[in-house]
Amino acid sequence: MRHIPVEPPAFFHRGPSPLARLTFFGLLSVALLFADTRFRYLEHIRYAAGIVLYPLQRVVLMPRDAAYYIAGYFASQRALGEESAVLQKRLVEQATVVQSYPGLRQENERLKALLKVQTRYAGAATAVEVLYTGRDPFAQKLFVDKGADAGITPGRAVIDADGVVGQVTRVYPFMAEITLLTDKDQPVPVTIERSGVRSVLFGAGAGRAPELRFLAPSADIRVGDVLVTSGIDGTYPAGLAVAQVTQLERETGQMFARISARPLAGADRSRYLLVLDQSAASQPLPEEPAQADSAKRGRGRGRRGRE
Repeated sequence: MRHIPVEPPAFFHRGPSPLARLTFFGLLSVALLFADTRFRYLEHIRYAAGIVLYPLQRVVLMPRDAAYYIAGYFASQRALGEESAVLQKRLVEQATVVQSYPGLRQENERLKALLKVQTRYAGAATAVEVLYTGRDPFAQKLFVDKGADAGITPGRAVIDADGVVGQVTRVYPFMAEITLLTDKDQPVPVTIERSGVRSVLFGAGAGRAPELRFLAPSADIRVGDVLVTSGIDGTYPAGLAVAQVTQLERETGQMFARISARPLAGADRSRYLLVLDQSAASQPLPEEPAQADSAKRGRGRGRRGRE
């Protein structure tokens, strides 16, 4: 006997087929991704989601914060005991030097210099704590514990004690997203500290060193040169340490040299960072060429008149 397939009753066939549903929702997802990337239609939804999810994020991080607090307490107690013993021994050994006037004056000068470094960005910087790193393996991002509530806005520079970390790219009510300078194609205008040559440092993505692009093979640059911010972009203050040149390949047949650099900031180990205000990066505008020429002609006429 032939087996006759049994089909389910008609009332089980409801709605479009699974393939039609997959096609519809796939096209809808692509359209939403394009609209959000191009026109940022979903920014308000993301903002609201940040408000709703923030308490849950804090609750999830509470065990980690408690562990940090307990470990830090015992570590600080042990460190204080060791430091006290070292200081007492040093005080006995250097008692005569400490009590002398020249020693006190030198110590006072060192403290003044340290105070200037500490207050360099006073009033123009916000201290933040790193909450966690981004989960996307193809993006170099950090999330910190302050956002719009602390007056942080997108585009601000982020630094630590060693140099430039990156830039604020997205702000939520109580947290902010920081894109590291190692993120792919993240640009930082820099100057070679030794020679003064200006260029732009671009991130190359996870696991790769940033690259200094668009420099001719004959450019005055060496392995070991330190790159500092040039300040011409209005985001990063001039003179901040960025990276050190680690690899240099010059080929006369190529238009540009291949240059790799190692970031100097401790983004992977720094727990506390500084978000600089826009006023910290403000630079005086250069004199217009027409104004400069007129000023030179005016000085020249003044000299001829005196002669």
